[in-house]
Order: sequence, then structure tokens, then C-alpha cells
Amino acid sequence: MSTTSAQALFAPFRSAKLSLDNRIVMAPMTRGFSPGGVPGEDVAAYYRRRAENGVGLIVTEGTLIDHPAAGASPSLPHFYGEAALDGWAGVVGAVHEAGGKIATQLWHVGMTRQPGTGTNPDAASVGPSGLNLAGEKVGQPLTENEIADLIAAYAQAAADAKRLGFDAIELHGAHGYLIDQFFWRVTNVRTDRYGGDLASRTRFAAEVIAACRRAVGPDYPIVLRYSQWKDGAYEAKLAETSAELDRFLRPLVDAGVDLFHCSTRRFWEPAFEDGADLNLAGWTKKLTGKPTITVGSVGLDLEFTRLFKEGKGAGTASLGGLLERLDRGEFDLVAVGRALLSDPAWAVKIKQGRQDELEPFAPQALGTLY
Repeated sequence: MSTTSAQALFAPFRSAKLSLDNRIVMAPMTRGFSPGGVPGEDVAAYYRRRAENGVGLIVTEGTLIDHPAAGASPSLPHFYGEAALDGWAGVVGAVHEAGGKIATQLWHVGMTRQPGTGTNPDAASVGPSGLNLAGEKVGQPLTENEIADLIAAYAQAAADAKRLGFDAIELHGAHGYLIDQFFWRVTNVRTDRYGGDLASRTRFAAEVIAACRRAVGPDYPIVLRYSQWKDGAYEAKLAETSAELDRFLRPLVDAGVDLFHCSTRRFWEPAFEDGADLNLAGWTKKLTGKPTITVGSVGLDLEFTRLFKEGKGAGTASLGGLLERLDRGEFDLVAVGRALLSDPAWAVKIKQGRQDELEPFAPQALGTLY
């Protein structure tokens, strides 16, 4: 791949609320190197390293909102409390000093949390209907008062992110976690205003988005990450057709989403079997007019979910097809995950035509913070 062919990745991105030097996004990847929920200098250095090597926007790993059952491990970073927020202020400062931009991903894992885990092991896991991802009843449905408290926790985290200097927030509404559990018919069988058809099941997310918008004001970027697939249910779909996807997306746009991060396992796959070649990010942009981020095994010669299941490494892969799609405007930004985990200099190497120097992904990268 020549330097010229990579030009689309390095064109500036400009939207109404967000400006980036290029189209490369560091995908959020759970790391779990924050003892007691507090990110330290090693976390700041980890993100800074990608910023100083040319990543346009860094999205942090999922950070837990202020709720006792938000996460399943004491080493996952919190986004509440003085010590954790001070740690995140250090991360923001490090990234900005390196000339980068950074968004925090706000996260609640919902019913995927195993009982007895996390910072508050005695807390019950929560979800819309008390169902796990297999649709089995393992807890109690959230009450409307409990839902209101969760919405308030998201809004407080959004306000704190803006105060600390983050350039945007991303709400994690993908992969079968809390927000996605409200989206999905398998995990949301409520009969009140938070359940019902696909559009009705967006109400919780829409209220979270609207509350965050009130907390950060009209000019601050709000990103929503969503997916069709769920952890362990890779063939699941929220929307079977583009018409259903349109009904799903409209309430979220109306609530205040500025940019959609469309999570797929393989960026090159069409979203629907309708003869169109558009992937999920392509359809989302076409239907909403909003900028989108594509993601899914970018730069790898092996699908990233197989890396988890089989403990394999992966070699590098051509970006040709991706660049063609980006160049014709199918989507606006490209999120890179495992490739950036093994090689912090991935972006600058691509820009300078140094593909032969790219580091292949090795499983050992998951156990280090470099």
C-alpha cells in the first residue's frame, strides 16, 4: 500500500462539534490496569503513546459510572470519586500535551456481571428485566426509580468528563451491556414505557443521551457505540432490515447523538442481505446523516473475536478495501483496536508508508500496558 493510497485516513475530519487531524480512532479496549478503579501514570503513558504517534482520537477503555454494580472487576477504571477523576485528569493532560484528542467511554455492564464480583461484591447485578444474555431470569427487573438513578449517574459522568477536559464522551451501548440490554428483545421483556417494540426499547438510551446533553450543553460531542452482535451471541441482530434500523436510530438522533460508533466484528461485511454493500456504519450514515465510525478487525488478518476464543496472534492485513470505502464517504472515521494495542506507532507507520515495520498482534499484548 502506497502512502498516496492511505491519504483518505489522514484527511482532517470536521463536524459541527468535533475536529480531528485525521480519521484514525483508537478503539476502546478493556485493559483493567487501574487498581481500585484509579488510573495511574502508566495508564496516562499508554494513551499518550498513541497520541504522539498520530492517532486522531483516542477512546478510552470502558470507564464505570457511579453505580455499585457497574463493573465486574476491581481493576476496571472508575469514572467517579476524587482519586479516579484526578487520575483521568492526568490522562487527559498527557494526551493533550502530545497533541491528541480523547473521549471517555462511559460503561455499565448490566446483567453480564457475575454475582459477587467487582468493587461491591454484595450488590445485585441489574438489567431491564433481570435476564442474562441467554434470556434466563437471574435477577429482578429495574424499577423506574432505579432507572432514574442510573440515568443521573450517566449524566454526572458526562458533566465530569467535560469538566476534566475530555474532548467528547462515548456511551457504551453495544455488545450486550446495560444500554444494549434495553435495546435487545431477548433481555428486555418489559411491558412499561421502557419495553415494547424496537423503537420503544430505545427509550432508556434516549433518556440517558438527553440527560447527558443537558449536563454538557449543546456544543459538546456525544458518541454512541452500538452493535448488532452481543458477547456470545454473535449472530444476534437488533434490526433485520435497513427499515428496522431506521426506526431504531431515529429516537437516538432526536435525543442528541452527534456521532455513531458502529461495532462490527468484520468491517467489510454488508449489514443486511439486501444486495447493498454498505456495512453497519455505512447504513447508519445513510439513514441518519450523522458521521459514523467503522470498526472490526481493521489491520488484522484474523477476526478479532477469534483472537479471544483461540488465544491466537494475528498478522497485518491490507487496508485497500477499507480505504476505498472511506474515500467514497461510506463512513467518516476508522477505529483500530488490536493492531494499535501491539503497535503504538501503527498510525505513523501507515502514514509514512512503513507497512513492512508494522508489528503483528500477539496475545501477550493483552497482558501488558504499553
